[in-house]
Amino acid sequence: MLSPIKSTKIYEMVMEQIKEMVKKGELKSGDKLPSERELSEKLEVSRASIREALKVLQILGLIETKHGDGNFINNNFENSLLEPLSIVFLLFGSKSSDVLEFRKILEPVAAALAAKNITTEQITELKEIAEQLNDTSDVEICASLDKKFHYKIAQASGNQLISTVMFSISSLIEKYIENSKIHTVNKELVKIHHEEICRALEMHDTAAVTDSVKEHLNL
Repeated sequence: MLSPIKSTKIYEMVMEQIKEMVKKGELKSGDKLPSERELSEKLEVSRASIREALKVLQILGLIETKHGDGNFINNNFENSLLEPLSIVFLLFGSKSSDVLEFRKILEPVAAALAAKNITTEQITELKEIAEQLNDTSDVEICASLDKKFHYKIAQASGNQLISTVMFSISSLIEKYIENSKIHTVNKELVKIHHEEICRALEMHDTAAVTDSVKEHLNL
């Protein structure tokens, strides 16, 4: 429940209370937040502090503001303007080797889970992305589509935490793929690997897809 706040950094404390309500399940995706006046009264802080906190939460993508209707917990975090892990990593100096090591840890596991849980519709989507990727030689477009291909696999895993982490580093993955020039040097091999991954997923073969993803990431 909301409780009065006494702090010099008022807006930060407002943010923490709202985030705590989300953690406890008191606020869920799509829920409407209390009005600025109600928050101000219950938390015993100024409406200016409330507005400042809400503005930061909106920038972070936790909430969305609907004009004339109020503030809501975001339903779709994929539409968030910021990818926090990517931003932080880029600010502190990204290393391609770190990105690759992270992918080698996470993506084979995600693919194995996807082999168990993927739907026919998701397999169709993957194949369509792979076809689009094969039909273009533009480096930036290739990187974007390749990232999308692997993110779709993470989504198909059925594990929300895995797909959220993959999304949060999607800018890093795209930058890594673009810098690696893999679609210039090994485009035909990438095509073969993606076909093997799709085939293993369609057969729900966890061992095969794990091996295929590992081989692909070793290019």
